[in-house]
Amino acid sequence: MYQYLVKGGILMVPILLCSVVGLAVFFERLWTLRLGRNIPRDLLRRCEDLVRRGLIEDAMALCRRSRSPTGRVLQAALKNAGQGREAIKESVQEVGRREAAHLERYVGVLGTVANVSPLLGLLGTVSGMIKAFTVISVQGVGNPASLAGGISEALITTAAGLTVAIPAFVAYRYFIGKTDRLILELEQHAIHFVDLLKQPVARVPLEVQPGTREA
Repeated sequence: MYQYLVKGGILMVPILLCSVVGLAVFFERLWTLRLGRNIPRDLLRRCEDLVRRGLIEDAMALCRRSRSPTGRVLQAALKNAGQGREAIKESVQEVGRREAAHLERYVGVLGTVANVSPLLGLLGTVSGMIKAFTVISVQGVGNPASLAGGISEALITTAAGLTVAIPAFVAYRYFIGKTDRLILELEQHAIHFVDLLKQPVARVPLEVQPGTREA
């Protein structure tokens, strides 16, 4: 590997950096965009049960503890419970836009890596060919060994650029699709809770359970 880095010339350094950045973003997004982490099924079930029982404060506390995008969106809806569908929907959309931006964070970096890497490889190709033709202009074509350095640089940088760009592009398309699916599912759950909360809801405080009186 080190031998190829040396033969590829100075442009192998930014190509290598692109590969490191792309790999780091890939694993970070793979961990962050887990379905169970962003849309916990247990939270949705328990929160809906609490809302149907009128325990809005309990549901809000549950959402705060979850620290998930779904929890923050549902918390925005619960804060406006009973205020009408449009008021709840507006608050949910505002929070939803922030959460969507958080889910899409860094995905564009993979697209940038996929676009820049082959360009760096192409630049290395041009640089290597320039070196090869410079040798030809000085020494002629009688000594093929003298041309090997420029030609190998051209081929190695092209191969390296494509080797980084192809997986980066595949990962970029995968995460774009995954974030779109997560955002769509989050929107569906949010709309369900908007419809659930659009009617006046009796708020039962945390300290007071149904069927009891305050002291």
